[in-house]
Amino acid sequence: MIVSGPRLLQLAGVGIFLGYVLISLSIPVMLALVIRAVIFDLDGTLIHSLPGLAGSLNRVLTKNGLSTHPESVVRTFIGNGMYKLVERAVSERATLDNYSNEDLKSIASQMSEDYATTWKQGTSPYAGVPEVLKTLLGQNTGIAVFSNKPHIFCKEMTDFLFPEVTFSSVIGQREGVPVKPDPTGALDVAKSLGVSPDEIAFVGDSTIDLATAHNSGMLSIAATWGYHDVPALEAESPAHLVNSIEELLPIIT
Repeated sequence: MIVSGPRLLQLAGVGIFLGYVLISLSIPVMLALVIRAVIFDLDGTLIHSLPGLAGSLNRVLTKNGLSTHPESVVRTFIGNGMYKLVERAVSERATLDNYSNEDLKSIASQMSEDYATTWKQGTSPYAGVPEVLKTLLGQNTGIAVFSNKPHIFCKEMTDFLFPEVTFSSVIGQREGVPVKPDPTGALDVAKSLGVSPDEIAFVGDSTIDLATAHNSGMLSIAATWGYHDVPALEAESPAHLVNSIEELLPIIT
């Protein structure tokens, strides 16, 4: 069928109109995907801290007459703070019925004291992390840290390991504030950044981090180089799964 000139112009006009409609419909989606800040977990995401944690834990376990654990096992204890790490370590080798809550608190306190003076041995940034953090800052993307590690260690480690990086906020486990995956702390960080939760990406290596992102209304990004297995991360349905810190940049920018 041959289309006449006027009819051809009419069809072209309809096509242009539909194109404008499609573009206008996509704009809200594009705007919704703008990320203005990134919150990072610390252990297993920005820093490799397993050797230092395992060393400190095993020294304290030995001091209390308990069997020690290889790093591969200590890796499975990380993610819910120091008390839970100690509780898991003790329960692996003994019956928890023999240990009261106060006993576990005492062991956790001993580990905290040991770790305070030894963490620099066995703790380092993952390759590429400082460079990516500086790139994000150069693109005016806010960066922060939110961890279940005691707050004092988070501050000391970020100051020592990332001297050329300025985090907008560094928050660790604090008295009276629920730990991840409760969203309270993450939302506190969002307020300190001055950014809406739906404009923040939460990057972590654990299912706890991904649950925190979901609970906070943030974009969830799973880091596969840390201490949790990939199938477990995938089961939490992260928005993105990245195999290196550099893969984060195109997602954010």
